[in-house]
Amino acid sequence: MNRMSPSLFIGAALSGIFVTAALISLVWVPHAVDGVAIAARLQAPSATYLLGTDQLGRDLLSMLMVGAQTSIAVAVVAVGIGVALGVPLGLAAAANRGGILDDVIMRANDLIFAFPSLVIAILITARYGPSASNAIIAIGIFNIPVFARVARGAALPLWTLDYILAARTAGKGKTRISAEHILPNITNLLIVQATIQFSLGILAEAALSYVGLGAQPPTPSWGRMLAEAQTMIYTHPMLAVLPGLAIVLMVLGLNLMGDGLRDLLDPRLRRGRV
Repeated sequence: MNRMSPSLFIGAALSGIFVTAALISLVWVPHAVDGVAIAARLQAPSATYLLGTDQLGRDLLSMLMVGAQTSIAVAVVAVGIGVALGVPLGLAAAANRGGILDDVIMRANDLIFAFPSLVIAILITARYGPSASNAIIAIGIFNIPVFARVARGAALPLWTLDYILAARTAGKGKTRISAEHILPNITNLLIVQATIQFSLGILAEAALSYVGLGAQPPTPSWGRMLAEAQTMIYTHPMLAVLPGLAIVLMVLGLNLMGDGLRDLLDPRLRRGRV
């Protein structure tokens, strides 16, 4: 019987806290986050403001909750773009190993890898302006070659197995074999990779928001909270500590969950456990 590893349990618990906060913020937050209350600025934690307020009088707890919503939404959609486009490309490349299609796909992946998500975001925002949707596109584009490479690398050994040769002998085409036989056998690996890319998406969204290329005011974002707090880090350090801690814990939780999922889903590691 397989037991949940400690890293999976801790990672799921940490990630679950922020996902729950994001879901709650869809329907309720302690205080509005789109207004300015100068009379309440820079207040210490109290019964009214559990984590205090920022330089504009906004409730920090409410900002963190809505900021979680922003970061998670951007990362989820960006990873979804990577999976939806990258996995089919990787499967197609593996099915045509050594052919023109394989070469075109992998060289295109190399080209995208030459431009980090921040550079892609700068290029997009220079044309269309900064926004959360443009951050999603930038991170999503960078995720496509990641999933393409993972899918291709995992699929290549499977094409030499006997049951794949039997399927080809039975008259099944490459597309059908990829969908019916290859994809189900690499899903576990893709799930683990998606968890890792999700944590990287959180970091990328925070970085883009920090430099002003992500979600725009008045939408709260952990990265922009850090940017706004940097001039007050010595006088009011909690303004920077709280969003920074949220980013660290969320990414840590996702990485631990990815490690736990790898241990749980990898049959070789399961056989090694007693």
